[in-house]
Amino acid sequence: MIKIRSEFASRFGFLMAAAGAAVGLGNVWSFPSMAANNGGGAFLLVYLIMSLVLAYPALMAELTLGRYSQKGVMNALGDAGTTETTKKVGRSIGFFALFLAAIGLTFYSIVTGWLMSQTWQPIARKFELDSLYGWLTHSGMVRDLPLSMLAILLCVGVILAGVNQGIERWSKRLMPLLVVMILILIAIISTYDGALDGLKLYLIPDLSKITPQLMLDAMGQSFFSMSIGIGAMVVYGSYLSRQANLPVTGAQVLFIDMGIAFIAGLLVIPAMFVAHNLGVEIYKSNGDLESSATLLFSVMPSMFERMGDTGLLLEFVFFGLLSVAALTSMFPALEVPVSAIEETGKMKRSTATFVVAGTIALVTIIILLNFDALFGAVISFTINSMPIVGALICLFFGWVVSRNAKLEELRKGNPEIESTFFWKVWPWYIRFVCPILPLIVLVRSLTA
Repeated sequence: MIKIRSEFASRFGFLMAAAGAAVGLGNVWSFPSMAANNGGGAFLLVYLIMSLVLAYPALMAELTLGRYSQKGVMNALGDAGTTETTKKVGRSIGFFALFLAAIGLTFYSIVTGWLMSQTWQPIARKFELDSLYGWLTHSGMVRDLPLSMLAILLCVGVILAGVNQGIERWSKRLMPLLVVMILILIAIISTYDGALDGLKLYLIPDLSKITPQLMLDAMGQSFFSMSIGIGAMVVYGSYLSRQANLPVTGAQVLFIDMGIAFIAGLLVIPAMFVAHNLGVEIYKSNGDLESSATLLFSVMPSMFERMGDTGLLLEFVFFGLLSVAALTSMFPALEVPVSAIEETGKMKRSTATFVVAGTIALVTIIILLNFDALFGAVISFTINSMPIVGALICLFFGWVVSRNAKLEELRKGNPEIESTFFWKVWPWYIRFVCPILPLIVLVRSLTA
């Protein structure tokens, strides 16, 4: 097939870009909060299992499809079809994935704006910049609109720079910074009273907490944190060198993602109990933990405020790292629709970027104007749809693309792939297990 895109310049660059797509609010915000509200260690255990038995095979399907087709998700699935009907079905699945990427970017831009606001609040408070502090703490359009637009513009700047000078360059800088910041904060938070209680909740599983709903949440979290189901890994796979060993590369992305989710839990959950020890309420009246949004934007700042000047610095670093995580996840969400338009040949990359970003900005404004009705609904729709779309991609790729075509693509990076355990299991696994298991978990959660 004709190659129409540039490649990532190095394996490290690809891993950081793919990890940036995978690692984001799903790992640093959503995962620890969901773990805390779903039995701690029980959720962690199920999440790790779901990541290995579902997310990894699905990730491999998307990476292999992308490198095989050298196209983004919609055109890759469409071109994989062998008849007009299967081509239409493929494009429809691809369009749904593209739509999820775009709609997900709307709420990501809003949350990223909140995180940027929270990052600078301790600075404004410390230096008594009352007007700035008042604006940063004002919840509403006056603050949220310009900050969400700023988040979109930052993302636009990276996408305009292209694969190497934009996505790869900034991912190689931001991802190591993210890990270092998390580790520093873990070391500091662990010295406070209450941290040990959080570690016990997080690391010791209570198997009685495992329910169909917890399994659904863990499955959705594994797909959400890996950006599976929005076409991001298909696009990134199309930028990957033909010499790369795909199963190994995919496993590296998976373990980076799971590792950062794990250490984020080591930070956030003990920090919640440190906050509780400092007198901050982390439980609702019915005994449940507060919602993830409350934990992040109310509990954590209250904890930092009670730590004095040290807390101001910690708050700045903590929300700064969350802003970095959010931005690295926004890059692929914008790249998915931009690449699809660019592939048509009707628009240059720059024009496509501004058209897509402008549309997303408009939808973001509509959500902000109807916040109570739309914001939560958009998040739930996106996260719950990603496993379904990921399953459909596996189903389509598993059945429509021939076994020999898959084998030849994988052989380019691993000539001995046919004799490996991976090849003996994966082709039928993405045909049957990956498409069916998400539906079983979904049905059981709805009927429980």
